[in-house]
Amino acid sequence: MAYFNYDEIASALQLLANQHPDLAGLLTPPNLTTESRRVQAITIGRNDGAARPTVIVVGGIHAREWVPPDALICLAADLLEAGTAGTGLRYGSAHFDAATIAGMLDSLQIAILPCANPDGRVYSQEVDPDWRKNRRPMPNQNGQISYGVDINRNFDVAWDFRRYFAPGAVSASSDPNHKYLYVGPAAASEPETRNIMWLLDNLPETRWFIDVHSAIPAVFHSWGLDSNQTADPQQNFLNPAFDGVRGNPDDSYGEFIKAADLDIVHRLARTMKDTVTLVAGDNYEVGPAFELYATSGASDDYAYSRHLAHSGSPKIFGFTMECGHEFQPDGGGRETVIKEVCAALLAFCKDINSTS
Repeated sequence: MAYFNYDEIASALQLLANQHPDLAGLLTPPNLTTESRRVQAITIGRNDGAARPTVIVVGGIHAREWVPPDALICLAADLLEAGTAGTGLRYGSAHFDAATIAGMLDSLQIAILPCANPDGRVYSQEVDPDWRKNRRPMPNQNGQISYGVDINRNFDVAWDFRRYFAPGAVSASSDPNHKYLYVGPAAASEPETRNIMWLLDNLPETRWFIDVHSAIPAVFHSWGLDSNQTADPQQNFLNPAFDGVRGNPDDSYGEFIKAADLDIVHRLARTMKDTVTLVAGDNYEVGPAFELYATSGASDDYAYSRHLAHSGSPKIFGFTMECGHEFQPDGGGRETVIKEVCAALLAFCKDINSTS
């Protein structure tokens, strides 16, 4: 089966919402992309007007990562069909019985934005399969046009990496010509970024955020800014006393996280990892995102940082799932990774539903 193009993704969301009105609804963030495309999300859960703890799942931030949007469409379809029919779901040896599925739908709201960067996906599928960024046009120093911002370096958490991080310590670039890592002209400058922020702002019961990428494979949790430490609250991204030193793995600075929060995110990441193994035997890594490399302006760190940067904001635990081993696996490889993503995310929802 071929990968979905963006029009097919949009049509699938509309069809699922129409077919399952008691369990699904569409959300339309307000910001059009540079090429005037509109993104949509689907909410899944009993439509009875009750407020429910919410998990937001996002895919397709990076254009060349073709599997995550397809996987999230499949997850939405599987969950809605099972919920309507009163059946369970199975992916390899990972099984979720009918009562588990019904319990998720009764007690949680699952908001899925399958493709956050439609302009980039269209360009990647039609022109350059290696394209990662969005398609913002920007004049460069040669009077020509450069294209694209890395959406996952554009969120408002330590976005100005030249200020926050030690020189050369972070995976980010201020050069619009950088093919992969240009952070953009300002924090949250991109409509794709602001659409995800809009979901976080407009779903006030959100307690968990998962950004699905490819292809490491791993499940990462907070922090990506620096190594985690639980002893010194003064060592945090809001403290300018530590500007210019973050990002080095072997120094004395570590990003503070409460021990209880670290236990929660590690447990949930481990739940996803263990469930992936049940599907087809793959062995995903688990750890803080910093173990891959230091990141500025990333979505998962932004989600978790909000309750620290803005008094009164709810605490949202942030995760990045890096699925599979290739950006665009063929045939059976694509289907296997889709099953891994679906199973891992359902296991995550089962866990939070039993403990929240």
